[in-house]
Amino acid sequence: MSELLTFQLSDRIANMEESATLAMAAKAREFKSKGINVISLSLGEPDFKTPKHIQEGAKQAIDEGKYFAYPPVPGYQDLREAIVKKFKEENNISYQPENIVVSNGAKQSIANVMFALLNPGDEVIVYSPYWVSYSALIELAEGKPVFIKGVIENEFKASAQQLKEAITDRTKAVIFSSPCNPTGSVFTKKELEEMSQVILEHDNIVVIADEIYEHINYTEEKVSIASLPGMVDRTVTVNGFAKGFAMTGWRVGYIGAPAWLAKGCTKMQGQFTSANCSIAQRAALTALTSDLGPTFEMKKAYEERRQLVFDLLSDIPGIKTNMPKGAFYFFPDVSSYFGKSAEGVQINNATDLCMYILDKAHVSLVTGEAFGDPNCIRLSYAASEVELKEALKKIKEVLSLLS
Repeated sequence: MSELLTFQLSDRIANMEESATLAMAAKAREFKSKGINVISLSLGEPDFKTPKHIQEGAKQAIDEGKYFAYPPVPGYQDLREAIVKKFKEENNISYQPENIVVSNGAKQSIANVMFALLNPGDEVIVYSPYWVSYSALIELAEGKPVFIKGVIENEFKASAQQLKEAITDRTKAVIFSSPCNPTGSVFTKKELEEMSQVILEHDNIVVIADEIYEHINYTEEKVSIASLPGMVDRTVTVNGFAKGFAMTGWRVGYIGAPAWLAKGCTKMQGQFTSANCSIAQRAALTALTSDLGPTFEMKKAYEERRQLVFDLLSDIPGIKTNMPKGAFYFFPDVSSYFGKSAEGVQINNATDLCMYILDKAHVSLVTGEAFGDPNCIRLSYAASEVELKEALKKIKEVLSLLS
């Protein structure tokens, strides 16, 4: 009888691509389930534990027994006030609590914005290479992503002229990350000013600035586009606690946005998930109102690993890489290996190369195709130095077999 049933998923889900980073992580787990040790350099997840004082903040909230009811949909008032203070002191952006919405991670924050902002057919200009979920969330909200692409010679940063040429009468928003996932690029103040000058020529374009990696920035500059003249009323600043505070599993993200859009995001979230976890919010409050020492220590460790990985990658023939300015990724061009083969395995693209490296070296990476550049792969160095040295050694060995 079951053969007669014809259940089907909705077109929006059937047509949605699976997250490439999660897909590769799943494949790595398959290998591990077979007893094969895999060094995972695919997920953008800090290998550090959440700092102890933040853990204690969560425990204290549980012991107080006051945080077991549903929180307000946009987040607790004191947390939103702390975020306002953080934006003012660290980013030079003036918000009020009504401008802040706390969500279940920065990914939900971005999803809320897309659903609150886009009508069918609206265009969102996406700086490419881009984080894998940007295009999926735009399309899920029935919008259309329009990509402007940077190249490795310019640290993968598209120009303001490219932005200007991409704008049409259907453009509703622009989205970018800085520091960038997957490239580690950081926009300079001058580049952000040039971007803002283009945006200010239009009355109806919202900028979505993803700053989730702001604390992992190796440059002297730390500039938010919302802090530039005329931009606060047309910018959504996205941030969260996952990367800078090693709080990936706590799932706390937030936005600072014009009040009309923050209200729309709250309305969306109220129907979709309601508020973020109460205890996670208390941990987030502890993170914001405590010493940033552990965050700076993590950044220092990442910077040391960055140099290590750069040196090791530079020693592999055929790999072309630049030195990223932030986050914890390298995004090397590996196209010189396309068309080569070993042991009957043909490498036609970056996806093939990632699967070859996983199969032969037992190191998981992510194809650059998922991020908008099919010539590249993404390597996360949020792993121990021991693992990074072993992984790069194995990668070099198996790549040398290709001819």
